[in-house]
Amino acid sequence: MGGKRGRLVASGDRRQAIALIHEASAAGARRHKSCEILEISVRTIERWEKDNGIEDQRKIMSRPAANKLTENQRNDVLSMANSTIFRDLPPSKIVPLLADEGIYIASESTFYRILRAEDQLTHRQTSRPVKHHRPKMYVAYGSNQVWSWDISYLSSQIRGLYFYLYLIVDIYSRKIVGFSVHDQELSEHASNLMIQACNDENVLPHQLVLHADNGGPMKGATMLATLEKLGVMPSFSRPSVSDDNPYSEALFRTLKYHPTFPILTKFENITAARVWCEKFVFWYNNEHLHSALKFVTPHQRHTGADELIRFKRDLVYKLARKQNPERWSGNTRDWHLPATVTLNPNKKDTQMSSSVLTKVHEQKRLDGASDCSRQTANAVRQYG
Repeated sequence: MGGKRGRLVASGDRRQAIALIHEASAAGARRHKSCEILEISVRTIERWEKDNGIEDQRKIMSRPAANKLTENQRNDVLSMANSTIFRDLPPSKIVPLLADEGIYIASESTFYRILRAEDQLTHRQTSRPVKHHRPKMYVAYGSNQVWSWDISYLSSQIRGLYFYLYLIVDIYSRKIVGFSVHDQELSEHASNLMIQACNDENVLPHQLVLHADNGGPMKGATMLATLEKLGVMPSFSRPSVSDDNPYSEALFRTLKYHPTFPILTKFENITAARVWCEKFVFWYNNEHLHSALKFVTPHQRHTGADELIRFKRDLVYKLARKQNPERWSGNTRDWHLPATVTLNPNKKDTQMSSSVLTKVHEQKRLDGASDCSRQTANAVRQYG
C-alpha cells in the first residue's frame, strides 16, 4: 500500500488494512511494526479507525474543459461535413472554403476528430480510393534464382559527360554475374548483357526472376522481348521507391566507396572505366569478404563452397571453447547463414518461413548425404 503522501486509498483497501493490523495486534505483534509492513504510518491507521475514516473526505472536483464543444456545435460540424456542398471533400479543404465565405465552425483537427469519432473518416470522394500496392515478394533458395540489376553513372574528366555501368547481381550469393560499361543508356545494351549473363551461368528457361527499377532501359521493348525469349520473369520496383531494389543500390555504394575508385581524378575515357570495373568485379566476387555472407566471398557462396568454410570456422571456435571454457560466457559465434534470401519481403510471413527453412537446411547439411557433407566429415577428422 506504499506510495506518495496524499495518495487516494480505496475504502475496501482501508478496511482490509485495519482488519489485518487488528489481527496482528491480537497475535501479539507491535502496532507500528505491522504498519511498517503495509508501508503506512500509525497515524494513518488511527485516522482510518475514527468515525467516517473509511471514506475519503476530499471532494472530487469535476472540471470540464473550458473549450469543449457543446453538443449543438458538434452537430454543426457533422452537418457541414455531410452537406451537399462538402460531403465529397476532406476537412483539409472544407475549412479553407468556409474561411473564404467568412465562416468559422471549428478547426481542421476538430473536424477530423469528430468525423473519426463518428466513424466517417473514410474516402469521401466519388472516385475510387488510392490503393497502395507492395511489390511482389520473391524468395531465392539458391543461386541463379533471383537477380537484380541497375545502371549507375561513372563520371568522366569532361564535365557533363558520363559513362554508364550496367550491373547484374545475384541476390542469394551477392555475386556480380554480369557487367558492362557504355556511353549511352540503351535497352539494347541491357539486352545483350542479359543474354551473356544467362549463357555464362547456364540459366534455364523459367528458372530466373530479374528485378529492376522503372527506368527506360529496364522497360524497353528490346529488353522485355529478350527476357521473354530467355524465359526470365521480369519484376519492377514501385515508381520512385529505391528501397524496392536494395541489393543493387548497396552494391553501387560499395563500388563507389572503394579506395581505388577515381572520385577526384574521374575516368579518362570509356576504356579506363571498363578496365577499372573489370578489376573491381574480380575483387568483389573472389576476394571481398562480404559481411552479409558471414565473411565469405560471393563466389564461394555462389558455388556452395562457403558451407565447408563456415563449418571449419565453427569447428575452430568450438574446439577453442572446449580448450578454454572460461573465456566464453555464452555460445560461440554463429557462422550459419539463412537458407533463403527474400526480395521485398513481407516481414510477418518471412520471419516464420525463414526460421523453418534454416532448420531444414542445416539438418540436410548435418545428415551427410551430399558431397559437401562428405567434405565436412573429412574436416571433422582433420580437426578432431
